[in-house]
Amino acid sequence: MSISSTIKSIQDIMRKDVGVDGDAQRIGQLVWMFFLKIYDDKETEYELLDDDYRSPIPEPFRWRNWAANPEGMTGEDLLDFINNQLFPSLKDLTPAGNDKRGYVIRGVFEDAYNYMKSGHLMRQVINKIVEGLDFNKAQDRHLFGDLYEQILRDLQNAGNAGEYYTPRPVTQFMVDMVAPQLGEKIMDPACGTGGFLTCAIEYVRKRHVKTVEQEQQLQASIYGVEKKPLPHLLCTTNMILHGIDVPTNVRHDNTLSRPLRDYGPRDRVDVIVTNPPFGGMEEDGIENNFPRKYQTRETADLFMALIMHLLKHDTGRAAVVLPDGFLFGTDNAKVAIKTKLFSAFNVHTIIRMPGSVFSPYTSITTNILFFDHTGPTEETWFYRLDMPEGYKHFSKTKSMKSEHCDPIREWWNDRKEIIIADGDEKSRCYSVEDLIATDCNFDLCKFPKEDEEILPPAELLADYFKKRKALDHEIDKTLAEIQRILGINVNVDEL
Repeated sequence: MSISSTIKSIQDIMRKDVGVDGDAQRIGQLVWMFFLKIYDDKETEYELLDDDYRSPIPEPFRWRNWAANPEGMTGEDLLDFINNQLFPSLKDLTPAGNDKRGYVIRGVFEDAYNYMKSGHLMRQVINKIVEGLDFNKAQDRHLFGDLYEQILRDLQNAGNAGEYYTPRPVTQFMVDMVAPQLGEKIMDPACGTGGFLTCAIEYVRKRHVKTVEQEQQLQASIYGVEKKPLPHLLCTTNMILHGIDVPTNVRHDNTLSRPLRDYGPRDRVDVIVTNPPFGGMEEDGIENNFPRKYQTRETADLFMALIMHLLKHDTGRAAVVLPDGFLFGTDNAKVAIKTKLFSAFNVHTIIRMPGSVFSPYTSITTNILFFDHTGPTEETWFYRLDMPEGYKHFSKTKSMKSEHCDPIREWWNDRKEIIIADGDEKSRCYSVEDLIATDCNFDLCKFPKEDEEILPPAELLADYFKKRKALDHEIDKTLAEIQRILGINVNVDEL
């Protein structure tokens, strides 16, 4: 059974439970159970490699001792064990000595909850997990990406906007181009489920790690921060699966909540690869952590100001996914950030991505900015990645593949201006003077107008319903914000 099918069958069981309300709770329930299963699989590996290994989890609460037996605890006994023994113990776990693994476990369970009310249904879910996944198998381990992509898709369907899975071909391309080296500090300040960090780990390990000491050096060089508890839990799990045994440098926090001036030389990093949240607004007061000229509540803009501040001089380099709105926006904060970016950093390349790269999560058109801290920008290359032949748009069934980035890779090492016809610029180099003359409106190398695609009726209706749901969600958010500002509360149910 595929991971997607396993998750679906588990969620079908959970829907029968009166305690689980909606997809978001079902996913939260699923994730902490996956974590314990995956951690137990990893501990089997640790025990084979180290005869003296001792689990940070007390013996009664290790997955193998209460969950692995399909004929084990069930019903009220299982429910009582989870609610009154397992969760209290792991939430208050006191690590033994200097064992940092204990802190990781406790951090995972600080924001985890058991929503299920039926111990019998709980046993059915546990047995599905036991049957469906073995993360000591290389195949299942590699399929973890499919797992959290499925989870994020479900989160999006549950109305949790802003959780966008970055396709593996995009993360891989970005990491390949910034080429992190052993000993460099690598960071994602909005790491989500850890896709960029795992790509960076694999890149460095494959090319530069030959000894135990070098592996330890790599493990100490990976840094991530994630604001939301569920993606953070998934990221922690992902790190463990990718050999970061004690991911204490992956923190559950909001990097924007710390005043910019408080980030000192010790906090600076060599490499940043990230897809920061965009289209969202930060809570009141966050903007005050930044200099007045950068103050805005738009999340992507604040992250750009932070990224610039965190990059080391000379060695610092970044690859950042940003929406069109950042390139084209001419409000005061955006202009100030872009002016600083081009005057203090070398923005050598901007890749314009097709609109459906993040399908089915969003149709927002995005760009990848590549820059380093070696001095001011003199010229910037723009390159537009067109849809591959035979594709109108990317979708679940026709997703983006690694080879779709090959045209960029070929062009990257042999850069040429490409003018197709009628002024259609696929690639062009601009001087910084030309860019600044546009008042920082970088609407360059535009996508040509496409003929409208006629979809089959069922797909067309599904698309309309999806768009309506997303629009309703945004309207509800806006109305809630207006009510908060005005200090009123309109009960919609009474209208």
